[in-house]
Amino acid sequence: MMPVSVKGVIVLGERVLLLANDRGEWELPGGRVDPGESETDALVREIEEELGVATRIGPRLGEEDFEVIPGRMVRIVSYGCEIGADARLRLSDEHRNLLWASMAALGDLPIPAVYRRAVGLWMNLGISFRNP
Repeated sequence: MMPVSVKGVIVLGERVLLLANDRGEWELPGGRVDPGESETDALVREIEEELGVATRIGPRLGEEDFEVIPGRMVRIVSYGCEIGADARLRLSDEHRNLLWASMAALGDLPIPAVYRRAVGLWMNLGISFRNP
């Protein structure tokens, strides 16, 4: 069975939160679903571990198989998420840096297409947590 990794698309204004990984790429926050854990519980846990903040999980955006490294496939499941505008982010040891990237800058960054598509899906939905 293919491992599942849940990822959160967190947007504030016109910027999306990205994390730098050890492969020299930018990725969305999130991680592996533990046995017996729901996707949403895993995503809440992972964002807390990686950024030190609570998150509100929104709609499931989609899923896609992704070759993380040659020969290693992972199913990426993405969700729209929200953190408080005044949240104080704390970067964990899992990542090298964090970036609030403008939508215009995404094309210039080394970010896998699977994450670009997830950001696009969230932006195209046009959902706001504050304005239901």
